[in-house]
Amino acid sequence: MDILYLLVPLSVVLAIAIGAALWWAVRNDQFEDMEGPAHRLLLDDDDRVLPQQQPGQNPPAQADAAPAVPVRHGGLDHPG
Repeated sequence: MDILYLLVPLSVVLAIAIGAALWWAVRNDQFEDMEGPAHRLLLDDDDRVLPQQQPGQNPPAQADAAPAVPVRHGGLDHPG
């Protein structure tokens, strides 16, 4: 019975801490984009990103770029 004098206040403090963490997350827009991380998971990190071309700038030379070679990953063909 004496352990209840420790466990009840401890559980109240824990509940307040969880409520404060949830309140902080809602106030700081942590739940604003619920679908973005799921879509980023599906993106392929191996894709080459072409640099953005500034207006009035010559396009990059094609001789410098490596040719796209099909690579098999899990039965799917895509340029590597």
